[in-house]
Amino acid sequence: METKAEKLVRELRKNGILRTKEILDIGISKEYLRKLTARGVLEKVSRGFYRLSNDEYSAMQSLAEVSKQIPKGVICLLSALRFHGFTTVNPFDVWIAIERRAWKPQIKSSLRIRYMRFSQEAFTSGIQIKTVDRQKIQVYNPAKTVADCFKYRNKVGTDVALEALCEGWREKKFTMDELWKYAKICRVSKVMKPYMETIAAR
Repeated sequence: METKAEKLVRELRKNGILRTKEILDIGISKEYLRKLTARGVLEKVSRGFYRLSNDEYSAMQSLAEVSKQIPKGVICLLSALRFHGFTTVNPFDVWIAIERRAWKPQIKSSLRIRYMRFSQEAFTSGIQIKTVDRQKIQVYNPAKTVADCFKYRNKVGTDVALEALCEGWREKKFTMDELWKYAKICRVSKVMKPYMETIAAR
């Protein structure tokens, strides 16, 4: 018969990260949880979140950690560019979008989180569900990410937005129709149009 500790390990291998409540629901006491952490079996990711210490994690681990703690958030801008492979630069912050009127999550983590407030259609459009280190994350698709970079070019840099556009097009990450759709949603169609016409003509 499977012990509570074995069930905990199985659930962590399946999900990557678990909340304290999820661990307690398995039947693990807080005292035993502290002992497992002290022994090095578990590692505390941040307040109320744990993972297996000897597990292997990808370079995108920070996205999984933040998504677990902010399930309604959407990975965006520089972090989304890194996820889609448009850049080899690994941003110091995890960029995450939250709805304009949403409460800003107060989490305790060693990770640096950059919150961006998106409104209405700009927030809900272009979301993909992906899996990173067994944790489901929400991330904007390549075309939406490029449009977002142009919209927030004062924060990420126009050079970054242009590089994302050129790399995404070269790697066939999106079509012109997809790009135009999100350019209109983000209200940057006039800004993006000359650049789109240039790369389409190549």
